[in-house]
Amino acid sequence: MFLLDESMYHKVLKPLGEVTLNKLFARSVVEKHVSGKIYVDNTENPSTFYVLHPYGMALLFGNNENTGFNQGFVAYAGNIHKERNRQEWLQAFPPVNWDSIIRSLLGNIEINTRVNFKFNALKYPVRKDTIMPPYQIQRTGKELFEKMNGSVIPRYFWESADHFFNMGVGFSAIYNSEPVSTAYSAFIHDRQLELGIETVESHRGKGLAFYTCCALIDYCLQNDYEPVWACKLENNASCNLAKKLGFEPVITIPYYLLPV
Repeated sequence: MFLLDESMYHKVLKPLGEVTLNKLFARSVVEKHVSGKIYVDNTENPSTFYVLHPYGMALLFGNNENTGFNQGFVAYAGNIHKERNRQEWLQAFPPVNWDSIIRSLLGNIEINTRVNFKFNALKYPVRKDTIMPPYQIQRTGKELFEKMNGSVIPRYFWESADHFFNMGVGFSAIYNSEPVSTAYSAFIHDRQLELGIETVESHRGKGLAFYTCCALIDYCLQNDYEPVWACKLENNASCNLAKKLGFEPVITIPYYLLPV
């Protein structure tokens, strides 16, 4: 595996275009919206690719019979050379072609399931109620961007508050002037907007994620964006919320954990 220089990222565009899974996070790296990493088998004429988003999501695709790359991948996944300081979640395309190879290469690896959903506007709830006081919904600006805390928040998907403010969008539930739930665009490409959502633990169970997501989906529908949702199947709360909002599961694939 060789680290590809950013000046060569254009070599990944065509192969990535052939991936039919939800790949918005990988596009954000390849198109330099965020500062990720791309590993390849050959920097001049690459045929196998490992695209890593800074949040820790990775996409493996291309030639799966590439012995040299696969050997390097084993060392990388096992963190033999201490290249990684955090865990990574990996999905591969095509899943059927890569699954047996990943299992044989990495042995006893933790495997979850990743679900890609598709939005069905006909199942999007027609709401007559609104969020109740003391909460209120407002557009997520720079100040709220900086205030939001949690493990799935906008700052992990955008380079800065200015970057998010200029190119992204979000809506937050406010309590005592603090954002306690935020639905936001994790990625935007070609009129597709993938939702991210985080609610402060002490304010969960109050339906805030539903209201903030509805505000963002309304924005999508009003501005000709397709809402996109993907999550781990094991994340029951996220899957149930997606279905409540009108998303339908369309693809499930293995989701591999690469520990530190």
